[in-house]
Amino acid sequence: MPPTLASLVHHSALKLTVRAGEDRLDVPVRWAHVSELADPVPYMEGGELLLITALKLDAEDPEAMRRYVKRLVGAGVVGLGFAVGVNYEDIPAALVDACRQEGLPLLEVPRRTPFLAISKAVSAAIAADQYRAVTAGFAAQRELTKQALNAGPEGLLGALAGQVDGWAALYDASGAVVAAAPEWAGRRAARLTAEVERLRERAAPASSVVGGPEHEDRVELHSLGTGRRPRAALAVGTAATLGTAERYAVHSAIALLTLTTERSRSLHAAEQRVGTAVLRMLLAGEPDHARAVAGDLYGGLLDAPFRMIVAESASGSAARAHADAHAHVRAPGAAGAAAAAGDLGGDPLGELAESMESAAARSGEAVLVVPDGERLVVLAADGGTAVAACTRYAAALEAARAVPEPAGGTEEELVVGLSAPAGPIAAAAAFKQAEQALSVARRRGRVLVEHEQLAAGSVLPLLADDAVKAFADGLLRALHEHDATGRGDLVASLRAWLSRHGQWDAAAADLGVHRHTLRYRMRRVEEILGRSLDDPDVRMELWLALKATSAE
Repeated sequence: MPPTLASLVHHSALKLTVRAGEDRLDVPVRWAHVSELADPVPYMEGGELLLITALKLDAEDPEAMRRYVKRLVGAGVVGLGFAVGVNYEDIPAALVDACRQEGLPLLEVPRRTPFLAISKAVSAAIAADQYRAVTAGFAAQRELTKQALNAGPEGLLGALAGQVDGWAALYDASGAVVAAAPEWAGRRAARLTAEVERLRERAAPASSVVGGPEHEDRVELHSLGTGRRPRAALAVGTAATLGTAERYAVHSAIALLTLTTERSRSLHAAEQRVGTAVLRMLLAGEPDHARAVAGDLYGGLLDAPFRMIVAESASGSAARAHADAHAHVRAPGAAGAAAAAGDLGGDPLGELAESMESAAARSGEAVLVVPDGERLVVLAADGGTAVAACTRYAAALEAARAVPEPAGGTEEELVVGLSAPAGPIAAAAAFKQAEQALSVARRRGRVLVEHEQLAAGSVLPLLADDAVKAFADGLLRALHEHDATGRGDLVASLRAWLSRHGQWDAAAADLGVHRHTLRYRMRRVEEILGRSLDDPDVRMELWLALKATSAE
């Protein structure tokens, strides 16, 4: 520990005597400084033992000494050393009284003890304390490294908690607690999720302090990782501010955990490359080869029903808008393999992938995530935590969209398509279902659409597409122009006739006209459109066109 006034008083070679402030001798001394100025405060930093002979002070003036001592206390001076036998044979009573009133320790320095000896003693004690801290830091580093190699992050956290006499916790990329030491610290660490989320928004490396004297403990949060976004976070809780040795231990833990995180990142990239190969084999109709390549890594995922998820950012949506008109099964190619080697991209695709992978990791569930340029393709267990995390994330984005953005907001949007449950043999069909659901989500302005919702619903909402409306307007324009002249009501008559499946009497009754009048109107429809109503395809197109225009 650093030198204190008490350690200097007990130093056998200095022969110091306490004349005031006996109850404050345990305060640390940062330095010993000699100054004969009447006002040395501008040159003080706080924590000094000030040494004087009162060469320029009227040390016998009570009022002058009260002002002098008060200024010293205000500047953070921790003690005053007065050399006797130089200008004064004894410490003046006015100075002793002033120090007692302000609670400033006053040490009598005998004539045979030079100020240089006191300065050397303080300097030596500080150097010895720093050496002990460095030595303890290296010992802590060795122990932390040993635990990291032998017991992983859990062992490292346990060793760190012992080094700082507190607790430590590790968070994953989603802000969830991965491990904590001691075991009881998990509950305390879980309450800091919001602070960890705020830390993740800052560029790495980043740190923050939570709590203080009025809280149960003081917690330091540190981001881990070398990429643009922190991959994890470390929390260290202690009863007081960290000392030098404890600081060494924390910095060592940060370095070791960052190395572990980056190594995990490299392994994760390798897993993604394997996942890309597995997915391409599944979509190519080779489930047996896919199982052989997946092995234990994804094998369990292919033995039970899974969901195929295709997510796309706004920029990717724009690039594929034309291609949706000719949608087909497309396996991730070179772009996906290249992206798999690095970051998943940015928000919100990267966050969606992180949320699903973190949820799957916490539940011990396998999930296959394949980045593909501006897309993300995911294979996840039906009814599992990864699919649930995907739907929760989409719901949060949907809710956020309902809140007006501030002027100039440019947050990238996300669309997600979710297939029905499928097995390895039907992987290609599931991928196509996910793409179809994705296309519908884009047209409807939704974040997520499930393919099962499309099959259970009505086809009519799909007619709201602008291309369908344009087709309907073009097909029926001539009939609307005819009716606008007042020469008949062909559009209403066509709707009634189609709704009655071509039954003349029933349709005529609905219109309140004679059936011969209706027959005449239908012949006029055929003449104007140049198409036969006997053709079922023509009747279907006209009915959908009428539905599309009536839905506006």
